[in-house]
Order: sequence, then structure tokens, then C-alpha cells
Amino acid sequence: MPISEAIERAAAKGLDLIEVAPNATPPVCRIMDYGKYKYEQSRREREAHKKQRAAEMKGIRMRPSIDEHDFQFKLKNIMKFLRDGDKVKVTVIFRAREITHPEFAKKSLDRIAEATQDIAIIEKDASLEGRTMTMVLSPKPAGGKETHSKTEARIQSAENKD
Repeated sequence: MPISEAIERAAAKGLDLIEVAPNATPPVCRIMDYGKYKYEQSRREREAHKKQRAAEMKGIRMRPSIDEHDFQFKLKNIMKFLRDGDKVKVTVIFRAREITHPEFAKKSLDRIAEATQDIAIIEKDASLEGRTMTMVLSPKPAGGKETHSKTEARIQSAENKD
């Protein structure tokens, strides 16, 4: 329809003629209240913004010769952070001659990765940087959650292997 006729129809209804798809052939226009349209669009954007949540980076620090109870305590915190949607940076700090045996730290980080494999993905694998070994875990996308009892069973099996 010609533009002049579309403008006349919009004016007759007391509304505006809005170009929706300018790149289409021919361009697509709609007759609607522009103020109401902008208000609803901004309201939808506000609602979407409220539902967004930026993932924080939580940090867990440990030593290569960590005791089993301390390890389980830290593992429980890591799992809590992952369930809350936060990323977790696990850092193993070496002191003095501990650096000569990085395999102990690698073993601890592998246990963490194995215990959290159902709720987390390894974003950055364990790597030695100076006197620290770090690994970054991030939560799996929604829908990849499992029950608490299965996770506990996985922790127990990881303990039994060692």
C-alpha cells in the first residue's frame, strides 16, 4: 500500500505508522501507538535484566598435603558455589620444598574434578604457574543438575579410590 494511504489510516485511528523491518522488500510497517510500544519494550528489557545474574568467581585455596577432612570440607564448599551458579578457582599453594612434588596437588585437583563432574565443567585444566597450581570450574548449564545423594555417592567413591 502507498505510504500516504498508510499514514492516513494511522491518523484516522489516532495511532502512529511505525517501520518494523526497513530492510525487507517492500519495507514492513505497522499501525500502533508508538509510546505504548516503547514502554512495553523497555519493560520487557527491565524484566530480562532483573533475571540476569553475573557469575562470580569464588576462590578456594589449599595445600598439597591437605588432610582428608579439610579436603571434604573444601569440596562441599566448591559444590555449594557451583550450585549457586558461581565459577570456582581452586588454587593449590606450594611452600618450600613442596614444589618438588606437584603430583600431590594434581591428584587433589583431579579428585575435585571427578567429584564435581556432574554439576561442573572444567573451564581451565590444572596448570602450574610459579608456586601455585590452579584449576577453574564453572557450573554446567541449567538442566544438568543431579540429586544430592548421587553427588555424595560420587564423593565416597572418590575417597575409596585413594
